[in-house]
Amino acid sequence: MALPLKDEINRRRTFAIISHPDAGKTTLTEKLLLYGGAIQTAGSVKGIATAHHAVSDWMELEKQRGISITSSVLQFEYNGCCINILDTPGHQDFSEDTYRTLMAADSVVMVIDAAKGIEPQTRKLFKVTAMRHIPIFTFINKLDRDARDPFDLLDQLEKEFGIGTYPMNWPIGSGIDFKGVFDRENRQILAFQEFHRGQDRLSAIACDITDTEKMDSLIGEYQRKELVDQIELLDGASFDFDMEQVLCGKLTPVFFGSALTNFGVEPFLKSFIEMATPPLPRATSDGTSIATDSEFSAFVFKIQANMNKAHRDRMTFLRICSGKFERDREYCHVQGNKNLRLSQPQQLMADDRQIINEAYAGDIIGVFDPGIFSIGDTVCDPKRKVCFEGIPTFSPEHFALIEHPDSLKRKQFVKGVEQIAQEGAIQIFHEPDSGMERVIVGVVGVLQFEVLEYRLKSEYNVTVIRNNLPYQYIRWIRNENIDVKSLNLTSDTKWVQDFRGHNILIFTSEWNINWALDKNPDLILEDFHKE
Repeated sequence: MALPLKDEINRRRTFAIISHPDAGKTTLTEKLLLYGGAIQTAGSVKGIATAHHAVSDWMELEKQRGISITSSVLQFEYNGCCINILDTPGHQDFSEDTYRTLMAADSVVMVIDAAKGIEPQTRKLFKVTAMRHIPIFTFINKLDRDARDPFDLLDQLEKEFGIGTYPMNWPIGSGIDFKGVFDRENRQILAFQEFHRGQDRLSAIACDITDTEKMDSLIGEYQRKELVDQIELLDGASFDFDMEQVLCGKLTPVFFGSALTNFGVEPFLKSFIEMATPPLPRATSDGTSIATDSEFSAFVFKIQANMNKAHRDRMTFLRICSGKFERDREYCHVQGNKNLRLSQPQQLMADDRQIINEAYAGDIIGVFDPGIFSIGDTVCDPKRKVCFEGIPTFSPEHFALIEHPDSLKRKQFVKGVEQIAQEGAIQIFHEPDSGMERVIVGVVGVLQFEVLEYRLKSEYNVTVIRNNLPYQYIRWIRNENIDVKSLNLTSDTKWVQDFRGHNILIFTSEWNINWALDKNPDLILEDFHKE
């Protein structure tokens, strides 16, 4: 029996997982899928222990390198909730994809390596998350290895992020002495029976902390006494639990565990779905859109070409913000100002696809895109047109000249570069009055160049020559009627245009930017792109 619209929406939980590289984010994602029944066996991230690769890493290059390059969408059911996970790249060179994906999440799970604590990429991603004031849940991972003192880890979170912490559980030892976790709410320990690589769901023995004899038999007298002292200190000195503070991102519930061995994963999942918020309202140009509104609305946060070699298609990812999506109904593409029928909407599990007939606010769906959508576009019910706030883009910091030596493959080169650029991971420019035989590519992180070359070769059968350029700064010219050729610029400043014909200057230093503004008093430059 179908649930009422409001109930169907309220059982959704949509969250992103963020971390520094190698903190165990993708491994945790797979274990959540394991407990949700979405997969039967969890694979090692880098394929060392088994022949499997991470479920969420679908691109061939990801499997070769053992890192997440692009965000993945994963959905499963657990305890009556529909869970949408957005697994994001951890490497800083792919952070723009992560920033955009965070816009589609209602809460965030921050994974931290227990031995390393807060790392540079975690700091960057936390700042972006904190700007939206959404709930942040912390999973301190890798307790199966030697770890820092848990009190020190909490202190670092509080001081560096300015956020309160409330440990939901507490680790019992670490490394070879890791025996399990203490559940603060139920006042009992969960001591695990078997230490293995966590290929299956893991059972635990529950024991009340006051049962001294049983505690000693499970974790030993020394660790039992140490745990009792730590819990006494924790209960007296930690923040009080306040759900309102959690929901506005000012207090983070903290969970300790080991994703690799499954220690603490299922208790985390159970607590998370109880505390995490259902779909949140979204800001529009004329107010807000409430998730339980009956009219459908969604925005584009990701575009991906050639996810499946068998399809060779382009997929646009929509985050549904309100109402119910129905297959074959006519919806309005606001930026294109025309109605369209989305006849093959898909639910995705990394690169696996399944045609669906309906979806609800909070869900992520994929739709085939003939090239009409852009990042940030709104799709909605024609009866109630809305337009969501745009998604910010980031200025590239690295530039390279990309050329293709084979003139017979010009069409494939142009198609490949343009399609990959439309995904938002790279930006393409050209020198005025020049063709597309050579383009200037701008990226946030240098590894994007490697991904671009790999994808052009594997997906479009085009080999390119790359020459890195010395430019580091980009500025859009906002003067509508200006003769760029007459500007007084330094010799190492270059004039380029984007594929929409906007005039742009790229500079090797901030000194050159100041020179341009000083020598051309009427010149107006901006460091971000807007239509």
